[in-house]
Order: sequence, then C-alpha cells, then structure tokens
Amino acid sequence: MLKKLIFIFCLIFTVNCYGEDIKPQVNALSAVLIDGDTGRILWGKNEDAPMAMASTTKIMTAIVTLENADISRKTTISKNATLAPPVKMYLQQGEELTLEQLLYALLMQSSNDAAVAIAEDVGGNVENFCKMMNKKAKELGCIDTEFVTPNGLDKGNHHSTAYDMALIGAYAIKNSEFIKISNTKNISFSSNKKSYSIVNKNQLLNSYNGAIGIKTGFTGKAGHCFVGAAKRGNVTLVSVVLASGWGTAGKAKKWSDTVKILNYGFDNYKKYSIIGDNIDVCVDKAKVNKTVLKYKNSVELLLNENEKNEIMFKNNVPPIIEAPIYKNSKIGIGEVYIGNYKAAEIDIIASENISKHSLGNSFNKIIEDWIKLIC
Repeated sequence: MLKKLIFIFCLIFTVNCYGEDIKPQVNALSAVLIDGDTGRILWGKNEDAPMAMASTTKIMTAIVTLENADISRKTTISKNATLAPPVKMYLQQGEELTLEQLLYALLMQSSNDAAVAIAEDVGGNVENFCKMMNKKAKELGCIDTEFVTPNGLDKGNHHSTAYDMALIGAYAIKNSEFIKISNTKNISFSSNKKSYSIVNKNQLLNSYNGAIGIKTGFTGKAGHCFVGAAKRGNVTLVSVVLASGWGTAGKAKKWSDTVKILNYGFDNYKKYSIIGDNIDVCVDKAKVNKTVLKYKNSVELLLNENEKNEIMFKNNVPPIIEAPIYKNSKIGIGEVYIGNYKAAEIDIIASENISKHSLGNSFNKIIEDWIKLIC
C-alpha cells in the first residue's frame, strides 16, 4: 500500500511539474541567454555585472579584423607579438602569415600572439586596435564594456558583462566568414618558416546538437568563460557564462552550465508568427467616411507559453487621415510588446486606394447626408 501511495504521489508531482518553466541552475557568477535574432534576454543571472571576460574578447578581435581588413593579405610578425604569453602559436619575429591563418589560430585555439599580430596589422598598433574594438562595441549597443587588450589578458579596466558579450556573440555569428573559421574543427597551414596544426578547443561543436560556436576563455581573474551559440530550425540562441569556476572543476562547469542554459532555451521557447488586427480610421475629404488600415507584415517572435498571452499592440496612427490615400502606403507604426518589452515595430499601411473628393462630389455628399438626416 505504501509503495502504491508513493507511486501516485510521484505521478502527480511529475504531471504538475511537466512543462513548467524551470530556470537553469548554473555555477557561473554571471550568465545570460538571449534570442540570437533580436538580442532579447530570455534568462539571466547577474547579466549586467561588470566582469573579466578573458579570451571571449577575441570574438570582437575577429569581427573588427573581418570588417576592416583583407584577410588574405600577409603580415609580418613583430618581436612584440612573439612576447605574448601562452596560449600561443609561438610565432617568430619576421615570420609571414595571412590574417586569415592568424584568425584560425585566434578563434580555434585562442592564440594570444596571433591576437597581438592581428591588432598591430589592422590597427597600426595594439592601442589603436582596441579603440576600434571599443567603437564597435558601442555600435552594437554594449553599455558596460571596455577592451584594453585584443586577447583578453587581464590588464587595467578590461571588462564586459554577460549581456554585452552575448550581443557581440550574436552579431559575430551573423558573419559567414566568422562562422566558417570558428566552426572549423581542425586545420593545418604553413608560414614561410614553419607548419601549424590547429585544433578547435570548443567542445560544444562535437557534443551539442546545433552548436555553432563560438569562443572559450580563461584567466586567473576571469575564471572559465564561454560564449556559446546553437541553432535548431528557426531558433538561434546565444549563451554566455562568466566565471563558471577555476581549475579542472571550473573548466567542466563551463560546459555543463552552457548546456543547461541552451537546453532551457530550446525546451521553453518557440517561434510564433504575430500580426496585429486591422484598424478602423476616419477619412476626411473623401466619399467614404472610414477605411481599414492593416499591419504590413507579421513578425516572428521567440516566446514561451506564458508570453504568448502577454503580446500587446500599440498603434501609432492619426485618428483621421486625409484623402487621397494610396493602397499599401505607410500611415503609421505598430509597436509589438511582450509585456513591457518592445519586441518589434511594423509599418501600418492603407488597405485600399481612396480618391480625394471633388467639390461637386462634396456638395452632393452634403445633400445626401442632409436627406438621410431629415428622413
């Protein structure tokens, strides 16, 4: 009898918990999950806290390079670049490699000397390159990020937040060249002095369904960090964990934290096509008194079960519009909200052509309206 009661209790508990939005429990001191398409936060833990972010910095190093340089060109390695601490390629002064080759080493095995060599080539020097990185961060909407080094080594006020790094990661994976390099599992190439064999340190590429990168990181100050991403169907998620721990245990937690966060996103969020209702408005200087406006298109939103019931529309249209009106012309803007979060703006357009009423037609309309009134 006792066993039967325990079984019934467990069954009820399981049914009650099925489908609940259970938040991920992670070891990371700061973490976040965002919609990779819109940047909306789906879950977070201290996501706005300023943190050291180690070699996840190199995501921005790569993006600035890809957007400002011909990566097929060769660059000559300086003595300064060779002095960077491990992890490194052990580049030699005077050695010649293409920027593309250096980017493979940068993103796949996190080579610090490659980062310095890239910064000196693209920016003229490391300081100027970091200015380029900071400028790009502001363009992407980062609010608490400062790059002092191109490789993420602890120096000065070099820091970011989990959310800022997620924004940078989401932007990076939209770049096809970045995806090609960061998703390569192994590659070999040669300079004018020696040969290299590079293996990707991103374990997620081999173990997680839909993984698309992107970058690991570790310093004594930052602990183990990772910016990850995965795509399944039409859903793209970007996760960040900062300070998942130190030592061997921390390294393992970096991966398990990331899996928990991404699983939470895929288990609880789906894409829905949302469109607002038609809108009746009054028309002036036309034969008709009213017309219908409509949303130009639907919007795809990543929502959980609760959020489906929180969708609201704010229609910014004039109460009266004056003829002539042309079909599909923009009349106003529709704002789509998920609770208090503005998720999208969509044009509101005219659904038909309406001609301006002539003087004669206007007089006839007045007579018609007067006859209706007295009858």
